[in-house]
Amino acid sequence: MKKLNPTGPAGAKPSGARTRLTRTATAVAVVTALTGLSACAAADTGSSSSKGSSDSVTIAVPSWVGAEANAAVAQYILENELDTKAELTQLDESVAFDALNSGKVDAIMEDWGGAPKKVDLYVKDKKTVVEGGDLGVVGHIGWFVPKYLADEHPDITDWKNLNKYKNLFRTAESGDKGQLLEGSPSYTTNDDAIIKNLELDYKTVYAGSEAAQITQIKENYKAKKPFITYWWTPQWLNAQLDLVEVKLPEYKEGCDADPEKVDCAYAQTPLQKYFNADFAEDGGDAAEFLKNFNWTAEQQNVVASMIADEKMNSKAAAEKWVKDNKDVWQKWLP
Repeated sequence: MKKLNPTGPAGAKPSGARTRLTRTATAVAVVTALTGLSACAAADTGSSSSKGSSDSVTIAVPSWVGAEANAAVAQYILENELDTKAELTQLDESVAFDALNSGKVDAIMEDWGGAPKKVDLYVKDKKTVVEGGDLGVVGHIGWFVPKYLADEHPDITDWKNLNKYKNLFRTAESGDKGQLLEGSPSYTTNDDAIIKNLELDYKTVYAGSEAAQITQIKENYKAKKPFITYWWTPQWLNAQLDLVEVKLPEYKEGCDADPEKVDCAYAQTPLQKYFNADFAEDGGDAAEFLKNFNWTAEQQNVVASMIADEKMNSKAAAEKWVKDNKDVWQKWLP
């Protein structure tokens, strides 16, 4: 059994030579200046571009708290150390790449590989978007059960035995099948294909958002109820709950290349940054700082936990972390 490391989101596919976690099949864009995890508004595809200038930067923020933590810290340092106005815009990955291409967004700090075709189009073909380097955080998605359940049924952590336990996971939403709890519908997941191709008698049921999924997981865990869930690391909640990964067939390069034929586990994937090409070249100190931004999952989780668990405003959480970790972020300054 593999225990989750305490870290902060979600889904997996290869992107060129670099394997990534897959995110969203149907991207739904929402735009907001982030002041908290739930803040959102209608997508604004007409925002002004800041490309070629370091006096204003627009950062796309995917809809999970780890990404919010990255952006909040970057915004605070840009504005308070580099005298650069930073706007945060919440966009799902696929739409974020369109915005990077057009110059309406300058950077995305955490990409899980949810738009491999757009990476190919904009990075490889059009060259309007460039790679910004590793964030420093390695992402992984899988299926997880609570340790108390794994202790009671040790063989439940092998996918070959899941059908034997499907009745433990039945809900009103899953009917006569076992429920595999999912998060946001905007997260790309291979789970329906995995279930079909491994002939598992399970059904994916969506909580609706990361926050709603966490609420359901915490309620089930507190009540010691059986549950199996699509889950990921880094995630701040992993420091509070003891979850054990279910062993799926081993991930091998290319086993998830065809979305309809996926029958393997998710990859371990270094999370990536991407920049608008003009901003990367002409963005001055702001672009250099964002290229240098690199931290650990544990550091990200400190900020994510303050935002999601302690209910701090994202700006306040970023300010606290920056003041407590000067030795870390000073290395990112140009």
